[in-house]
Amino acid sequence: MAKIKSVYICSECGYESPKWYGKCPSCGEWNTMNEEIKEQTKASSKTSSIRREFAKPFAINEITTDDEHRYDTGSKELNRVLGGGIVKGSLILLGGDPGIGKSTVLMQICQYLGDTLRILYVSGEESKRQLKLRAIRLGVDSPNLFIMTETDVEVVCEQIRIEKPDLVMIDSIQTMNLTELSSSPGSVTQVRECTNMLMRTAKGCDIPMFVVGHVNKEGSIAGPKVLEHIVDTVLHFEGDKQMSCRILRAVKNRYGSTNEIGVFEMTDKGLSEVENPSVMLLSGRPSGVSGTCVTCTIEGSRPILAETQGLATQSGYGNARRMATGYDYNRLSMLLAVLEKRAGYYFSNCDTYINIVGGLRVDEPAIDLSIAMALISSLKDAPVDEKSVVFGEIGLAGEIRSVSQAQMRVNEAVRLGFNKIILPYHNLKGIHCEEAKLIGVKNIREAFEAIS
Repeated sequence: MAKIKSVYICSECGYESPKWYGKCPSCGEWNTMNEEIKEQTKASSKTSSIRREFAKPFAINEITTDDEHRYDTGSKELNRVLGGGIVKGSLILLGGDPGIGKSTVLMQICQYLGDTLRILYVSGEESKRQLKLRAIRLGVDSPNLFIMTETDVEVVCEQIRIEKPDLVMIDSIQTMNLTELSSSPGSVTQVRECTNMLMRTAKGCDIPMFVVGHVNKEGSIAGPKVLEHIVDTVLHFEGDKQMSCRILRAVKNRYGSTNEIGVFEMTDKGLSEVENPSVMLLSGRPSGVSGTCVTCTIEGSRPILAETQGLATQSGYGNARRMATGYDYNRLSMLLAVLEKRAGYYFSNCDTYINIVGGLRVDEPAIDLSIAMALISSLKDAPVDEKSVVFGEIGLAGEIRSVSQAQMRVNEAVRLGFNKIILPYHNLKGIHCEEAKLIGVKNIREAFEAIS
């Protein structure tokens, strides 16, 4: 009788080892080594034939893209994130927190694409009746939408080759399993091998495929990191489930930019796209209250006005508390140090909180000045002018550095009725605006005096 061999595989990076480690030698994560049975899987004859078909090399000049086109999803926001639509033969991974709207957005685009395409929706989590009830709620009744509830990935791939649909949706990859493997569904080996088989099927049959992926407690897609390397596009839903705003962001995209975002609003009828996110993010903004400031950030090719809120209150403990929502925590610590050292605003004995309203997460340094103005406004209890928009990057010397695409930011602020714009002094050159007052500032103190 053959001896069963087991290996330990890291659930984060897929590193394999014959013995257990508390800390993964590859990625450095703790308690991620899981024991699995080591087995050699044999490729099926059909899978081997697909590989043999692509074994012959081609000169790049011989490969044509004349018949290449993208499928329109019917959603401008989703098309923007994908780079113009769904590319034939692409494998798209869609991740996000539970209940964020992953299955909802896939079911909704089936209604639009079902007019011209045959769609196969494979679910390993819901029954046919449950899918029908959700389709009724979302108003999806396309006759070209076919439902399949199956978790065996070999059966799914065989059905795809037989039916030859125009689009396939897998919900979700963590429920799929390969019978040749003894490990349970959702394990590192199962997720990796199932994704590989789906990828070979998508490329071999030239069928685009959406794959839903669960996320772990850290917010990243569950399974080995190699999963994101296999697929062509990685989309991630962001936002607070308690709020209606949803942000769709491309983490990886081989066929488009990763800077674009899509903004959706969750309603009782599903996800509706938001063509003007600035209006939604600024709705309900308080008036005459300290600690709030409006800024303009660039997401891809789109300027978005967002409200930044800061709160500085007397600390009741020895160590002041710091908290940031939608903003980098380390960047906040740096700004507080600059405000104390260079501008004379002391937060050492204050608990400090930062929030980007609407569930938006901004990593751009151009909102530094707005964050600083909100904190100083809360510290001094002095409200910021409601018709002001502030943007600029803060350096370690306390200077306000120039930002990119300043003209686009100014135009967006003017379009929404703001008449005072605080921006870096070096950005004044070359900007034309007659509808609003432009104030160029060189340091933090000048900026606060201009908006107070």
